[in-house]
Amino acid sequence: MTYHVYMMSSARHGTLYVGVTNNLARRAFEHRTKHQDSFTARHGITRLVWYEEYERVQDAIAREKMLKKWRRDWKIRLIEEFNPLWDDLYPTLSGF
Repeated sequence: MTYHVYMMSSARHGTLYVGVTNNLARRAFEHRTKHQDSFTARHGITRLVWYEEYERVQDAIAREKMLKKWRRDWKIRLIEEFNPLWDDLYPTLSGF
């Protein structure tokens, strides 16, 4: 099984959310459609702007926890190295 650590954003340099999932397309869709009353729904966080893939869930969870402790400017730098224009990556996921 594959696990993903990901970041969602409300806009370029907007509010950020870090999460982990075993189904990135499904989870990004849930954020986009405001599936639940949650932090991402309340703050309009709908754009998938960064992700990494892991084979072991323990590694993915450890990375998520590390990123949640990072300063905002470090997260922005990580996003911009991966996705300089802050494009919504959701349409690039297979099956969508």
